[in-house]
Amino acid sequence: MAAVTMASDGSYDPVISKLITSLKEAESLTDEKDLGFLQNLLQSKELNALVNVHSKVAKINKDDRIAPLLSASVQSILFAHDAIAQKDFYPHLPDIPVEVDEDEETIKIVQLVKSNEPLGATIKTDEETGKIIIARIMHGGAADRSGLIHVGDEVIEVNNINVEGKTPSDVLSILQNSEGTITFKLVPSDGKLDQRESKVRVKAYFDYEPENDPYIPCKEAGLGFQRGDILHIVSQDDSYWWQARKEGEKTTRAGLIPSRALQERRILHERTQKETNGDAKKGSCASICSTPPGSPNPNHPCGGPKTKKIMYDTAENDDFDREMIATYEEVAKLYPRPGMFRPIVLIGAPGVGRNELKRRLVARDPEKYKSPVPYTTRPMRPGEVAGREYLFVTREKMEADIAAGKFIEHGEYKGHLYGTAADSVKSIVNAGCVCVLGPHYQALKSLRTAQLKPYIVHIRPPAYEELKKSRTKARARSTFDENNSRGFTDEEFAEMIKSDERINFLYGHFCDDEIVNDDLSEAFEKLVNFANKCESEPLWAPASWVQ
Repeated sequence: MAAVTMASDGSYDPVISKLITSLKEAESLTDEKDLGFLQNLLQSKELNALVNVHSKVAKINKDDRIAPLLSASVQSILFAHDAIAQKDFYPHLPDIPVEVDEDEETIKIVQLVKSNEPLGATIKTDEETGKIIIARIMHGGAADRSGLIHVGDEVIEVNNINVEGKTPSDVLSILQNSEGTITFKLVPSDGKLDQRESKVRVKAYFDYEPENDPYIPCKEAGLGFQRGDILHIVSQDDSYWWQARKEGEKTTRAGLIPSRALQERRILHERTQKETNGDAKKGSCASICSTPPGSPNPNHPCGGPKTKKIMYDTAENDDFDREMIATYEEVAKLYPRPGMFRPIVLIGAPGVGRNELKRRLVARDPEKYKSPVPYTTRPMRPGEVAGREYLFVTREKMEADIAAGKFIEHGEYKGHLYGTAADSVKSIVNAGCVCVLGPHYQALKSLRTAQLKPYIVHIRPPAYEELKKSRTKARARSTFDENNSRGFTDEEFAEMIKSDERINFLYGHFCDDEIVNDDLSEAFEKLVNFANKCESEPLWAPASWVQ
């Protein structure tokens, strides 16, 4: 600034210097306060800068290159600044008319800019009046963010096109053919519905593709998901269509998904249709537990082969009642508890390798990972030690304990009872160890409780060719043979895959993770990672488990 306000030798402009000298000479004749003000003004850098600018402009004028429009150009600039600063450039709504016709219908005009994002609203025809009204507002969508469109508003015009007598499809066509700004003329609803978001999270137990749903009000507004996805339900106002977002996704707009009630009705309707068409038993047997070729067995419900030893409840009933219809389950984050580890439960088809994975996990750290010793009524064999392979009890004792509900699973094989006691599991958990179980899949009904809070892993076989190749390469012994003296047959591989499909259909949605056991070493490494995650990370679990 000094280079602009002063001469090269550091002195002030000659004219200003003379004025300052004159002021000093007139010091005795002038009011001291006024004199001080003038002296400070003349010595200010700002004034000297303006004088310097003026001198340069004047010099340019002498050279005939440019001339200021006004002789007092600097003063004019200051006047212009003051005039602009006093103006109010904020937008203002027009004044409300003093006289309002009470019989006149209130109209609001809303403009939204069309983009690649859906507008986030659906419309329908009012059954009583036949008028087009706003059916729902999608949370986080453009319409919701505007705060100007509400459920129940009547649509009169869209882009100056009257929609009276038109269908929702007609209005949709108008919107699809519009570019840029879309203008709605609306009659406000009597009241605004509460648009607050709920905090409910659910785990989806089925796959959903809105583009393939013929009943969804608006396919573009639908939210697709897969079984196992965690969904944030933001609105349950509609009894048939909920609004949801996928947990963890950054999108703000919610999408439509079928409500629990709607999905249950669909599933029940599909089952009724199958029964009506006579395909219920045939379809169930074909898709869930089909008979492997060449292995008929009249005692098996679908003709499958007998396995070596599978503990199961003889009163097994896999028919779904209403409570077992897989739709959604409310979940919350379950945080690890110091010194209290969740049991790790491995389920899978016979022969898939879950028992070998369980054995390896226990052997990795026997002080940390433990498996309960099963009970049996059969006699002890040579080389066995009571309490190591089995806990040997009388049939009367075990039957009494089964009747008292003391076993989480039990079954009979070759005239002898086998089972796992609930107290055995609880004692391991209470001792601060990780209980590792490999039960029959139906035991999940007893194990999946708020008291135990198990972490369930589904051990699955690979595709048939890979299954056969990997087991042959590893020289795996068949678990279908009581003496484990031979490898698996092709029919046993087929039975393993069919059994896995049945387990996945009936209970797969209860599993927290799954491992495809195509390579035992890799499968075990994944299991160890799951066990570590279960101990160290908050994980989604049924909301009833979280206190």
